[in-house]
Amino acid sequence: MHEAALVDALLRRVLEVADEAGARRVTRVSVRLGALCHLSAEHLAGHFPVAAAGTLAAGAELCIQAGSDPAGAGALDLALDSVEVES
Repeated sequence: MHEAALVDALLRRVLEVADEAGARRVTRVSVRLGALCHLSAEHLAGHFPVAAAGTLAAGAELCIQAGSDPAGAGALDLALDSVEVES
């Protein structure tokens, strides 16, 4: 369930950014996954499109950069790097 909460929180933030930009739709979402994040790149890639269905982010390209250093800064984090939108 923790993974679903992470995906939902990410989507909420993406939609906030899109709303602030006055977007008609989200075209690309770029994220960073820390090496110790509770969400794998595969899980995110599979569940983000399902969560985004019916929203401005439906069909958006998802770009995931996965970290490999468990001792690095942000090793536990899922970080939103950028949101590209169509106005």
